[in-house]
Amino acid sequence: MIDLHYWPTPNGHKITLFLEETGLDYRIVPVDIGAGEQFQPDFLKIAPNNRMPAIVDQAPADGGAPISLFESGAILLYLAEKTGRFLPADIRGRKTVLEWLFWQVGGLGPMAGQNHHFSVYAPERLPYAIDRYVKETNRLYGVLDGRLAGRDFIAGDYSIADMASYPWIVPWERQGQRLDDFPNLKRWFEAIAERPATRRAYEKGQAYASRPTVNEDSRRILFGQTAATVRRPSQD
Repeated sequence: MIDLHYWPTPNGHKITLFLEETGLDYRIVPVDIGAGEQFQPDFLKIAPNNRMPAIVDQAPADGGAPISLFESGAILLYLAEKTGRFLPADIRGRKTVLEWLFWQVGGLGPMAGQNHHFSVYAPERLPYAIDRYVKETNRLYGVLDGRLAGRDFIAGDYSIADMASYPWIVPWERQGQRLDDFPNLKRWFEAIAERPATRRAYEKGQAYASRPTVNEDSRRILFGQTAATVRRPSQD
């Protein structure tokens, strides 16, 4: 059993994509980030960066005590190694998947996230910031479109690299992008959207999507934190 501490954000969807593809037994533990539940002491014990998703594997491969993980890329890698799926065993295939996984967690996700912040959530419009991140998102779409030329998926076969990137393309309109400008990416995007596991993963998120993630009350919680506001639980 996997306990998935989750909210229906792009990073949260990454993990449900994997779990639905593999059929691993899991249960969702909702973490309402708009209500500040990511700062609860019990959650911070497994996710000290006060971000979801996080998991607790109640039955790790070594047969020992439960293992907790935070950071979506680390979780995908752990689950791929646990199941032997969606990560090639050969050194060249593995390195390619990991390159593109890290490309997403270090580039596409953070840049698109800043795009969302300044275009949608910031209390005042800052044209320079909006232009900066819309253009950088566009550049990254172009990188991915180029990578997908002549390939069905990012690293050949469907992998954790695709699962990491897809949820960050879902809000393409909010990011000021046009999928028609990226034909390879659009083909890839539509193929993943049609996968039964993708549909199931996003359906799981619908139970929580009706709760507003950002409003006037939650804005302070999400965007006003400093080191002084983060409680630091004891670490193992």
